[in-house]
Amino acid sequence: MLTRMKAPMEHYLRPSFWLDYHSEPIQETVLKLVPPTAGKTQDEVETARILFEFVRDRIRHSYDARLDTITATASDTLIEGHGICYAKSHLLAALLRACGIPSGLCYQRLTLFDTPESGFCIHALNTAFLRPLNRWIRLDARGNKPGVNAQFSLDAEQLAFPVREPLGEIDYPANYCDPHPLIVRTLTANRSGIAMYEQYLPTSLPDEDRI
Repeated sequence: MLTRMKAPMEHYLRPSFWLDYHSEPIQETVLKLVPPTAGKTQDEVETARILFEFVRDRIRHSYDARLDTITATASDTLIEGHGICYAKSHLLAALLRACGIPSGLCYQRLTLFDTPESGFCIHALNTAFLRPLNRWIRLDARGNKPGVNAQFSLDAEQLAFPVREPLGEIDYPANYCDPHPLIVRTLTANRSGIAMYEQYLPTSLPDEDRI
C-alpha cells in the first residue's frame, strides 16, 4: 500500500519525546543488534529486518501478556520489555531512525475482537523508507500469536491484520512522522493498560486521515 507522507523526509529521521532514540537504552540496543562492523557487510534492508524482528519477537504485547502497565515512549517500551501496538511502533520507529533509516507511523481501523459487534479500535504499525528499494514499506511489529503472522516482506505485505473493508475496517494512507494526537491522548489519559485496551482505545481517526 502506498503511504502519504505528512512531512518532509528529514522529519522521519528526527528524535522526539515519544521516539527518543538518543536515550542510552536505545543506543545500547542498537549497538548490540547492529554493531558498527556490520555496516561493512550488511545493508539497511537487513538492518531493518533485524530491528523489526527484535521488536516483534522480543518485546511482548502488553495485552497478550496481561500486563497492566502502560508504556508509551520508545525507551520505556524497551526498558519494560512490553507495550501495545502503539508503544511497539514508537520503539521500532526510534530504532530505525537511530540507524539512519527514515521511519514513520501509520494506522488501521480494525475490529477490536474480530467482529464488528465487538467494536472497533485503531491499530498502529510502522513505515520504513529503504533506500536500496527507493520506496516505503509497511511493517507490523505487534507480535505474532496463533492467527497472527506478520513478517518482514519486501514484496506483498504480510501484516498482522489484513483489512476487511466489508466489515468497516480501514487502511489509513497517512504516514506520520510523529504519533497521532489521539494515540498520545489515549496512552497518557489511562492508568490501566488492560482496561484501556478493552474499553478506551480510539475507534477511528478524523476523516481527513482517510484521504
